[in-house]
Amino acid sequence: MSLADELLADLEEAAEEEEGGSYGEEEEEPAIEDVQEETQLDLSGDSVKSIAKLWDSKMFAEIMMKIEEYISKQAKASEVMGPVEAAPEYRVIVDANNLTVEIENELNIIHKFIRDKYSKRFPELESLVPNALDYIRTVKELGNSLDKCKNNENLQQILTNATIMVVSVTASTTQGQQLSEEELERLEEACDMALELNASKHRIYEYVESRMSFIAPNLSIIIGASTAAKIMGVAGGLTNLSKMPACNIMLLGAQRKTLSGFSSTSVLPHTGYIYHSDIVQSLPPDLRRKAARLVAAKCTLAARVDSFHESTEGKVGYELKDEIERKFDKWQEPPPVKQVKPLPAPLDGQRKKRGGRRYRKMKERLGLTEIRKQANRMSFGEIEEDAYQEDLGFSLGHLGKSGSGRVRQTQVNEATKARISKTLQVQAGPEWAWESGSSSRRAQAKPKHPVPSPPHSGPCRSRVSCMAGSPPSVTAPRGLLPVWLSPLCRARL
Repeated sequence: MSLADELLADLEEAAEEEEGGSYGEEEEEPAIEDVQEETQLDLSGDSVKSIAKLWDSKMFAEIMMKIEEYISKQAKASEVMGPVEAAPEYRVIVDANNLTVEIENELNIIHKFIRDKYSKRFPELESLVPNALDYIRTVKELGNSLDKCKNNENLQQILTNATIMVVSVTASTTQGQQLSEEELERLEEACDMALELNASKHRIYEYVESRMSFIAPNLSIIIGASTAAKIMGVAGGLTNLSKMPACNIMLLGAQRKTLSGFSSTSVLPHTGYIYHSDIVQSLPPDLRRKAARLVAAKCTLAARVDSFHESTEGKVGYELKDEIERKFDKWQEPPPVKQVKPLPAPLDGQRKKRGGRRYRKMKERLGLTEIRKQANRMSFGEIEEDAYQEDLGFSLGHLGKSGSGRVRQTQVNEATKARISKTLQVQAGPEWAWESGSSSRRAQAKPKHPVPSPPHSGPCRSRVSCMAGSPPSVTAPRGLLPVWLSPLCRARL
């Protein structure tokens, strides 16, 4: 295929694509025209009354008329006898309380309408004044001339001085356009409707508060008249409310929200009107759920008192509220300061102490002798001679040294010095005399006349002379006697 043939083929494909696109555009034209016609129809009814229809509704007019009638006449105590639900005014209170919720929704719709229309003149005002009612009042005050921001006393009652300064600076540099007379009239109409609805809402609040303090005074003292009317309306009356447990009263007004794909951290499950009441919201967030359970329990008691028309002055309600506030203060108290305490005495077990003759004898036998004490004592600054001549560092200490430098004589321990047995004392008689020598624990028996002694039994392997009838001459202490001495020799020593 030559270049000319390729060029002709490309032109044919381009022509086919253009024809297909023209067909597609012809098919989509009727849909676009329909959409334009619908938007024109919506814009033709560009009025706040086409969006907000509560103000002209029959239900709103009837409820407001009944409220004015009941406000004008004073209620008597005889009219409240019997069930509260039987009173005709009770139904009006419940309807009026529900009407406030609809008014809030209507105000949000009107605020959105005014914001969309006024953004043509002052688009930055929405971010500067976030509150809906303040925004509506500011729009009505400024209108089409933004120079009214400076030195405006009415605007100072709506906004703070800092906000007014920011609004005036932003208004001088805004890129908005002037509104037409029709647009300005529609904005003023919407602002007037929003302000009138807000005034009606406050009127309903005042009426409900005054009547709830007469129908359910104790309950209204604890959680407020508006919240009390809400939970009464949801429960189906004061009698039904008094029969409900506290765990169910806490859930009255809870709404289940399905936020698929969104974070569930902002959703508070199992929270109703009591959780959002002022007495609970005044606490820190970590204590609100615990406080809602406490308030619900006290509301149950107050509702039962009000259902029997007792304590009409609200004495029980004040007592319950004081109890709630005391517990709230207790929860928010700082923890006590930790005191530094000493360690406790160790729990040592009772030591086993033994006494008696056998124990004393054992201590005498195993006690440290005076010879061992002298051998352990060393002189400072003197070179000691090795006792074994093997450079082991073992010396005899002060044992056997003449010039020890001691002034006083060595004290002999009477409990551990060597003694003769009682049998020998009886056999020897009073001729035996004991003397303590200069060395410790050395006792020499020096009889004046030799006393015959019993014959020595058994061979004696001692190198010490052991003759029958002669007194012992060994001066070795009892603690250092050789093990190969006979029992008789030991007794003599």
